[in-house]
Amino acid sequence: MLVTLWVVSAWLISLSVQAAPAQQILIYTPTPGPDGRIIWIVKANETLLSISLITGLPVDKIKDLNNLAGDTIYEGQQLLIGLAGPPEVTITVGPTPTPTPLLPTPSPRPGTGNLCVLLFDDKNGDSIRQEDEPSIPDGAISINNRAGSVSETAKTGSGLDAQCYENLPEGDYSLSVAVPAGYNPTTENSYVLTLKPGDETYVNFGAQATAQKLAEQQVVPASEGRRIGILGVLGALLLGAGLVVFIFGARFLKRG
Repeated sequence: MLVTLWVVSAWLISLSVQAAPAQQILIYTPTPGPDGRIIWIVKANETLLSISLITGLPVDKIKDLNNLAGDTIYEGQQLLIGLAGPPEVTITVGPTPTPTPLLPTPSPRPGTGNLCVLLFDDKNGDSIRQEDEPSIPDGAISINNRAGSVSETAKTGSGLDAQCYENLPEGDYSLSVAVPAGYNPTTENSYVLTLKPGDETYVNFGAQATAQKLAEQQVVPASEGRRIGILGVLGALLLGAGLVVFIFGARFLKRG
């Protein structure tokens, strides 16, 4: 009897094990679309919580990605649950452009400018040319450019105007002056500059007369003294002739 009961119990247990359905394990594998988005299509009876449990994405994150204000979703709804990467881009190779032939670049023509030089009498010795400080005559000017195409030498003249050299080719120039005897330079006697096209550049050099030169300028030349003497004699003669005329005129009136 006991054996029969044990056999029946074992048979019932085996039937219950065979009747119990096997537990299904859902493995979720996200598949992005061509645009890189991962979409979940809501099935019947699914909730945000069940989708969260399957995908591992928090409910709040699902709401943020889809701008959901509540927990209500519906069957067939497409929910964005992630991005797999940038959209697939198909590159279409176009025709190879024909290279533009390089045209020769014309060489620019050199320009010209004007250069004016003045050796002035720096009377007050301040190295700055004043309007009433004229040019010193008999000085020497030298102008040369680095290219070797310009080499000018000249003597300075008198007056208030600088000596100008027009239409000189552009480039680097060196200028120098030599002051005449009886003067000491008050500025540098050489200068280097770059002459650009269209420029009109003025360079002033100063010199001051020595004490001996000033003394010589104050002495009246002999010819000037003779001229003053002659004028004095003529003046005396005219004065005497006038006096004689006055005397004779007075006598004539008295007789009358």
